[in-house]
Order: sequence, then structure tokens, then C-alpha cells
Amino acid sequence: MAATSESSPVRIALVDDDSGLLTVMERRFEALRWDREILSFAPGPDQLTALRLHGLVINPALSGIEYIERVASALPGLAIVAVSPPVSVADRVRGGADDWVTKPCHPEELIARIQAVLRRRRIGTMVSDEEPMLAGQLTIRPDRFDAYVGDEPAGLSRKEYELLRQLASAGGRVLEREQIYQRVWGYTMVRGDRSVDVFVRKLRTKLEKLSPEWRYVHTHFGIGYRFAPQRVDGGSGPAAPPPTGTPASGAENSAVRLDLAATS
Repeated sequence: MAATSESSPVRIALVDDDSGLLTVMERRFEALRWDREILSFAPGPDQLTALRLHGLVINPALSGIEYIERVASALPGLAIVAVSPPVSVADRVRGGADDWVTKPCHPEELIARIQAVLRRRRIGTMVSDEEPMLAGQLTIRPDRFDAYVGDEPAGLSRKEYELLRQLASAGGRVLEREQIYQRVWGYTMVRGDRSVDVFVRKLRTKLEKLSPEWRYVHTHFGIGYRFAPQRVDGGSGPAAPPPTGTPASGAENSAVRLDLAATS
């Protein structure tokens, strides 16, 4: 995906079949001098990559929840805002969009939500200068927004990576669900929202598939979650070296070791 900064033009694709919304939003994008693609169909991930977008605004009623989930996984650097009639919390969580705006909505609200997501994304890219973190068998790579064992990636989505980063950076402390939601999603958690639990489950599944001899994320029932690498057999072992390839500046020799408590 294209990099963005305060001075560079924003490039957005809007996918919807609502002619009124398309017309109004195209005018707003033009007033903001944003480059835009106004589409009535959902392009494939390869097509989105070719467009070099910063953000995708899409109606999942047109594309399907599975499409958003696939794009979020394939293009973790792409900001995604879903805009649709009311849907269930389960669908919002499963889709993996950065934000979800319910129709009908005011154009200025939609613009504000897009800008907020892009701003969070821009801030998030600053972590790419951080050193890798070693935990158990994992090497958490801020420059690649993923976790590795050797050269094999976990294949984390951007949300899953940000969840892992927040947990791993907590120094072994328990993070409450509300804290996690605020840090990862950028909003106050709504009562009954299970996004954190769903994404922790997704994260655990990928980490345990990648590193089956270790457990990394521990549940503190009624409170939240804690990151503490622990071998399944109760033993301990050295962290794996960073994967080969082009690391962040100085990453080859300066990975940060996470020596956390191994209690669950």
C-alpha cells in the first residue's frame, strides 16, 4: 500500500452501489483534494494493490463480510472503513475493518472517521523503526507487522499484529479488555462487544500453529489478557534468532529479549 504523510495526497477507493452516497462523497473527496476511485464492484486484492491505496471505504452488503476479511488479511497495510446498514457485532468483528459506520450517516461523519483511521494507521507505521522483540520461539517484527519462527511468518492481520504488540509491550502485566480495545481499536469499548476476545482467539490460533510447543497469551478471567511465553512442557528455552531478509535498521544485532514470567 502507498505510504502517506501529512503532506502527501490521500488515495481512497469507495465501493458502494448507493448513487447518492457515491455522488456526495466524491464531491467531498474532491474538496479535500484526495485522489479517489469510485467503484460499484469489489475489486480483488491484486487490483487494490495496483491502485496503491491508503484506504478502502466499502459497503459489505455489496461485497460480503468474507471479502473484507480476505482483504484485511491480504493487505494488512490498507485502512478499511465499512459503511452499511446496521449489522451484528459478530459480523463487525469477523470482518476485521478498522472502523464501521452505520447508514444512514452524515458525509462529514464518514470523512471524520476515515481521517481518524488514516491518522491511527500513520502513527502505527512509526513503530517500524523499533527493534524486533524475541519471546519464546517468536521474533516479533515491527518492520513487517508480523511474528516469525525462523523465516516462517504467522501471517497476522494488521489488527492481530497490533494486538500482539500491545500485549507483548506490557511487560508481563495483565491488560484489561477495555485497555486493549482502546489501544488497538482507538475507541471506548461498547458493552457486549466481544472484539477483543475474538481477536485474541485468532491470534492464539496462529501463534500456536506457528509455535506449538509454546503458549503466549494467557487469559485472566473477568479481567483481560497477559503475554507471557511459556513452554507447554513447563521448561524454558532460548529465543529463536530473527529471520533472514532485510530487517529494520540495526535489527540484526539488537533484538529485544522479552524475559517475562512463565506463569499462566
